[in-house]
This record gives sequence, C-alpha cells and structure tokens, in this order.
Amino acid sequence: MDTNYIWHDRKRIFFGLPWTFTTYGLNENSLFIKRGIFNISEEEIRLYRILDITLKRSFWERLFGLGTLHLCTADKSTPEIDILHIPAPKEVRTLLSDKVEEARSERYVGVREFIGDEEDGDLH
Repeated sequence: MDTNYIWHDRKRIFFGLPWTFTTYGLNENSLFIKRGIFNISEEEIRLYRILDITLKRSFWERLFGLGTLHLCTADKSTPEIDILHIPAPKEVRTLLSDKVEEARSERYVGVREFIGDEEDGDLH
C-alpha cells in the first residue's frame, strides 16, 4: 500500500481503542482497506468509482466519538463497503467526498457513466 496518505487510520473496538488488524488509507486516487494478521486481504477502490457515502453512528459509536461510513461503489468486486468505527467520521466523510469529486473532475467522469444496461449489466 502507498505510504503517501492524505488520511490513515484503523478500525476501533472497545472504548474507541485501535486494537484491530483492519487499517484504512486514502491517497489522491484510491481508498485502501487492509484486513488480517495471518491471512491478509488488501482492497483498493478508485475514488472516481465511489457513488454514495453514508455516515452511520450507533449510540455506542456516538458515545466514543466514532462512526461508520457506508460506501456504494461502481466496483464489480466490491459494490458496497463499510469503513467501520473510525474517529472523526464527519471530517473523514467530507474529505473523502471532496477527493471523490476531484477524481471525477480530473477524469471527466459523471454519475451517468456508471448507469448499467438492464439487459447485460455492463457499465457504460
């Protein structure tokens, strides 16, 4: 994973402590999610493929200043993904949203690019 992150954090558990093996990273082009200690999986989602960002905060997350971002994407392998239990979720949502718009502008990509054909499900 790239080390030139704009934002980097890890999933939190009890009382907001980062005792997990799930890390999140954001650079100018992609969102990275790395899970595991023995069996490691790394996911990369191009920012221009993110279609929607929803902030969810349970009572316990609000109590400890955490939140979960739910992302809907145009990525075939990961159509939906959650960035779980992160601190400062509103700020991260704003940063991510701004970077998604920048990535789309740079590539001249609009939401209409991701509307699928009902017959074959291909992206235009």
